[in-house]
Parts: sequence; structure tokens; C-alpha cells
Amino acid sequence: MASHKELKVWQESMNLVVLIYETVKSFPKEEMYGLTSQIKRAAVSIPSNIAEGAGRQSQVEFIRFLYISLGSASELETQLEMAFRLGFIKDLLVFQQKLNFIKTMLSKLIKSLK
Repeated sequence: MASHKELKVWQESMNLVVLIYETVKSFPKEEMYGLTSQIKRAAVSIPSNIAEGAGRQSQVEFIRFLYISLGSASELETQLEMAFRLGFIKDLLVFQQKLNFIKTMLSKLIKSLK
């Protein structure tokens, strides 16, 4: 298998991490260890699990880690919705579109590996 860095889904999820980090800088300071931290962790988990799974010795394990990435994407989607409802994020659509794209790519990659 080629490097995880060549996977479009890994590249897109890395771009999302950068966007997330830039966005949460404007969140209230009292959220630093709350929602801000949770959002960053979920975002980082997506490309991290893609990379870890790709580095494993079996396709079954790779698929398992892709499912974990998919779960993290859904978790992030929920946390961003919370941030939007709390008024910390003004435009949720850009995040929804990016997450839908990433989730679709993850699902297709999982399907292709099965």
C-alpha cells in the first residue's frame, strides 16, 4: 500500500484540522478546556486514525481504524453544531460540507477495502 499521505481523505482531514485550529482561536477562553479541547481532539483523531490504520499490517485493522475516523468525524460534527448553537461559530455550512466530503470518502475507502 502507498503511504497514508497519498490518500485524499487523509489530506482533506489534515486541511480540516488546520481550519478547526484557526476557528477555535476565537472561542471564549473559558471554553479552552471544554468544547474547544474536545473539538480539536476529534478533528485530530480523523487523520491520525487513518495514518495509524494504514501503518498496520492487515487490511482488517486498517478498516477498523477507518471506522474510528468515521466515528470521530461524526463526533466532530456534533461538537461543531454545539459551538454553532452557542454562537461560537457563525457559519456551520463550510464545516458540514467538509465533514460530509470526508465521511463519504472514508465510507467509500472502507467499502473498497472489504
